[in-house]
Amino acid sequence: MEGILDLLNSDLGKTIISGVSGSTNTDQNKTSSVLTMALPVLMKAMERNASTPEGAQGLMGALSNKHDGSILDNLSGLFGGGVDEEVKNDGSKILGHVLGQRQQGVQQVIGQKAGLDSGSVGEILKVAAPILMGVLGKQSRQNNVSSQSDLSGLLGGLLGGSSAKKEQSFLEQILDADGDGSVVDDVAGMVLGGASKKKGGLGGLLGGLFGRGR
Repeated sequence: MEGILDLLNSDLGKTIISGVSGSTNTDQNKTSSVLTMALPVLMKAMERNASTPEGAQGLMGALSNKHDGSILDNLSGLFGGGVDEEVKNDGSKILGHVLGQRQQGVQQVIGQKAGLDSGSVGEILKVAAPILMGVLGKQSRQNNVSSQSDLSGLLGGLLGGSSAKKEQSFLEQILDADGDGSVVDDVAGMVLGGASKKKGGLGGLLGGLFGRGR
């Protein structure tokens, strides 16, 4: 199974990056950086939420109903006239549900690395979240996901499975923040001081997880 970052490097991914960039009036390279960092974080949060039977049931219900993948069938229509408020409101609800009180801290950390303010990151994620759910919904249908273990396998596969240990630990560190904004302090050294810690910091992580050379 291709990982979520392979998707971003595909033609579909380029369409998504270009469309999200245009609809949020954000530089395309910065939009790409945000999505490259944020999508694995969102998926890791979903994986954690789905580790309980209730969480898994809720996510599977969303994927089989509203987020069945059909949003991917007409991306040109979605982006063509500007993304409508209904999609953004849906994205806002998804982010609130998936990240909860950690949302602001996660947006700040990603914004620092991408060179954007937290609000701009939030706007990008509001548009991207329903598309990510659509990707998951489509994969869920194709893989006949019908149980909690199926769902965990799908999310783990898209995250890169066990080959991404360093990346997983970074995602856990972001998501284990208590959401009061201190996540920025917790990971600021990883984000801003990554160059001096190529293996353990986000600088090294970005080379592995978010770069081409794996």
